[in-house]
Amino acid sequence: MYNVFMATYKFPDGFKWGSATSAHQVEGDNRNDWTVWERSESRVQSLKSKGLNPEGFISGKACDSYNRYEEDFNIVKQLNQNIQRFSIEWSRIEPEEGRFDSTAMQHYIDVVKALRDRGIEPMVTLWHFTNPVWFAKKGGFLNKKSPEIFTRYIKYVVDNLKDRVGLWITFNEPLNVYAGLSFLRGEWPPQHKSLLDFLKVRRNMINAHTLAYCEIKKIYKNRIFNEYGQDQLGMSHNINPLVGIVENNRHIVSSFILRAAEKFYEYFGNTYFWRKTLPCQDFIGLNYYTIQRLPGSERNLAKQDKADEMQWEIYPKGIYYRLIAVKKFNKPIFITENGIADSADQKRIKFIKDHLYWVWRAIQDGADVRGYLYWSLLDNFEWDKGFAPRFGLVEIDYKTPIAGGERKIRPSALEYAKICKENQIEN
Repeated sequence: MYNVFMATYKFPDGFKWGSATSAHQVEGDNRNDWTVWERSESRVQSLKSKGLNPEGFISGKACDSYNRYEEDFNIVKQLNQNIQRFSIEWSRIEPEEGRFDSTAMQHYIDVVKALRDRGIEPMVTLWHFTNPVWFAKKGGFLNKKSPEIFTRYIKYVVDNLKDRVGLWITFNEPLNVYAGLSFLRGEWPPQHKSLLDFLKVRRNMINAHTLAYCEIKKIYKNRIFNEYGQDQLGMSHNINPLVGIVENNRHIVSSFILRAAEKFYEYFGNTYFWRKTLPCQDFIGLNYYTIQRLPGSERNLAKQDKADEMQWEIYPKGIYYRLIAVKKFNKPIFITENGIADSADQKRIKFIKDHLYWVWRAIQDGADVRGYLYWSLLDNFEWDKGFAPRFGLVEIDYKTPIAGGERKIRPSALEYAKICKENQIEN
């Protein structure tokens, strides 16, 4: 007989456990700049040229969560989660410039109420990559007036939900994902490929966040403490450790260049947005998935295991490095996204536990981490990758005649539910 030592890592009292979604990826049946792009001739022909079926890259009804949100929240409750991050679709709220749709707004009021009725804290994202068509036609965040236009929308939403929501996120991954893929690399709509456009969008989104923050604080001025606690506003940003050659070696010039590249990436890619808006951040929203490599980095870090569907290296310790890196901002931290595309559900629970161990380690070393939200609650429409990647704790069978697909809770979700209930992981 062997005695097996079981290590237990307990999280702070009041720690938030949950998962996340975004409107375009799960709601379905909407029209915005992404749905227009999905069906554009250029997009369809590009997919066909790669031997891909365009139908797998059109969001359509997605998961039909616009109609099935109560069913989805029942699953959240069943999985012992006490926080749920979701986004509000701007194009539904303001389908025409300056005209706000009260019916759409009431829908999101009902969504928040459904969460509250189940004892689940809503974390509301106000923008998650998609724009109203009219806003896109005006140049989107290239437009110098975009901060004011965006803030007008935000004021309407927050004013309607101020008594029900305490945690807000203005932008999801605005810089190195949205601005980078849409205006620097030209892969996402509007497919601009211009450094100048990238810099303009970056500046305007920074200004939009700052302006929105000030306006939201005015709305909450006389209700800093509502029945749900203090209002807090942040921004979610995806940051990946950049792995290069950092030890002394014979290639002095190469080593110097790589160190400079790492510092440049860290400042302008990973932390720039936070540095520019720090006084207007009540908390840090951290999204973490994988690492970025520079040539020769295998000398410092061997190739890691991958999830087949996205080919992202799995490096759990990286989340520790990122948490320690942002600890210097002296702000509470929420891990607003962390997940793996794993349709076979073979690696997900190990992925979650391994990352949570390093989150726990970061907390022991002084990082003020308040919550962990797995991406994603459901399999969903994964942007330019279509429906193939399966990130969900809940499997979606899109082949069933049910709109939005049949829901099936994965075994990893049940294991995560135990962690949520016990507020600890065991190794």
